[in-house]
Amino acid sequence: MDHAPPGTPFADLDRMPAPMLALLITSLEAMSRHPEIERVRATAMAALDPQPGQHLLDAGCGGGEVARQLAARTGPTGSVTAVDYSAVHIEAARSRHDGSTVDYLRGDVADLDLFDASMDGVWCERVLQHVPDPDRTIAELARVTRPGGRICLIDTDWRSLAFDGMPAALAAAQIAHTLSTFTAAQRDMGRTLRSRLVRHGLGAISAVPVTLFFGTPSSAAVVLPMVNPAVPAEADLWPAGTRDTWLAEAAAAGDRGDFLAVLTIWVVTGTVPTLDDWL
Repeated sequence: MDHAPPGTPFADLDRMPAPMLALLITSLEAMSRHPEIERVRATAMAALDPQPGQHLLDAGCGGGEVARQLAARTGPTGSVTAVDYSAVHIEAARSRHDGSTVDYLRGDVADLDLFDASMDGVWCERVLQHVPDPDRTIAELARVTRPGGRICLIDTDWRSLAFDGMPAALAAAQIAHTLSTFTAAQRDMGRTLRSRLVRHGLGAISAVPVTLFFGTPSSAAVVLPMVNPAVPAEADLWPAGTRDTWLAEAAAAGDRGDFLAVLTIWVVTGTVPTLDDWL
């Protein structure tokens, strides 16, 4: 794996400048503790329903917090394989290891070094929007999952992003700029997860939209970087010349108590078909 696949900056964190990488890692860790992200993960955990003794894959594990939660469900007779493309993330995950049955590996989620049908289930959270070929990745996740096993995909619908309490023209420009930084597939990833699983032949598909609600700028800033004053202008998250105005208006809306931001994340699960399903 000498070269990262093309995609968003999250596809290859290891090549980011050190200051931006440090900010990103810190932001991702804070995001994982946000109550709204915890709510998404609780929905996904109920949908995947990990059981004792199962062998699960966390595809795109980040710092490994979900992998360790999965290991707590699968217990000492089960195991979790946690894979991430970023060496920085794998190092961070290993440094936080709690002694549970998690094996942290650096790897490409679209080209896994795992046997066919070797996993009972897969968790893949906010990864597909960052990979160059999400359908190839889904096919790979299905390949390593046993017939009857469940795949749980969690991803963002960026077109659902909305604000209130902000000047309408400024909010519209900000949303348009944010959407312009993604390809159409990346913008729509959350809402297309269900149809992608249908096309890959999975069954018993469940799709749950979870709308994240942020009632203050400080709450939104944990998940939405364009609301975070700590993010430098060089990140190019705002229309030209609007960063300071945008952040000032967000702060003013927070002071008035009428700030609002919403974003939908989809939790979609499907079952890999068995031989009987094909007959």
